[in-house]
Amino acid sequence: MGWIGRFYRSTVGRKLVMAVTGVILVVFVIGHMTGNLLAFEGSDAINSYSRFLHSTGELLWAVRAVLLVSVVLHVHSAYTLTRAARAARPADYAERKAQVTTLSARSMRWGGVVLLVFVIFHLLHFTTGTLHPFFVPGDVYANLVVGFSVPAVVVFYLVAMAALALHLHHGVSSLFQTLGANHPHVNPGRRRLAAFLAVVVPAGFAAIPLAVVLRVLW
Repeated sequence: MGWIGRFYRSTVGRKLVMAVTGVILVVFVIGHMTGNLLAFEGSDAINSYSRFLHSTGELLWAVRAVLLVSVVLHVHSAYTLTRAARAARPADYAERKAQVTTLSARSMRWGGVVLLVFVIFHLLHFTTGTLHPFFVPGDVYANLVVGFSVPAVVVFYLVAMAALALHLHHGVSSLFQTLGANHPHVNPGRRRLAAFLAVVVPAGFAAIPLAVVLRVLW
């Protein structure tokens, strides 16, 4: 484990880990969003999908374990890289940050915190039901409709989706750059992909609470 630890402690290693875990998390949110949209086909569709996922047993827990490790490594890499950058250039750090021009780039730190808090809340709300007073195990559709009938939950969810949009816009483009896709012929494509995902994925997630508010889902 010695060389792995040394590699991870290096700047290049942590950037690579953040990029790889970023790919894993992006793939997950796309799949999760797609599954959520089954709510528009009715309660049977999304509840059947949920039962199928839970029927996979050990595979589901393996995926959850990979996601948990990915989140921990992604957050830790981002935190330690930020601290290292500040420690290395304490005098000009603020000036260097001010030179970052895009909103998505400037929002990565606070947006990441918002998303981390949201993920914890989301799990306690819709997965375990701890924060959902009317949680019904196995009835995903009813849990969504009742859960999003609370205005504060909807507002927080939409704020988190705005943070996700900014995070995807900068993060997807950056992770391809870290993984070596940094060339004049490639850069426009990765930027377009980042912009596309930054719009489609958060919009897909946001469609559910908005549909509940507008009584499309009830």
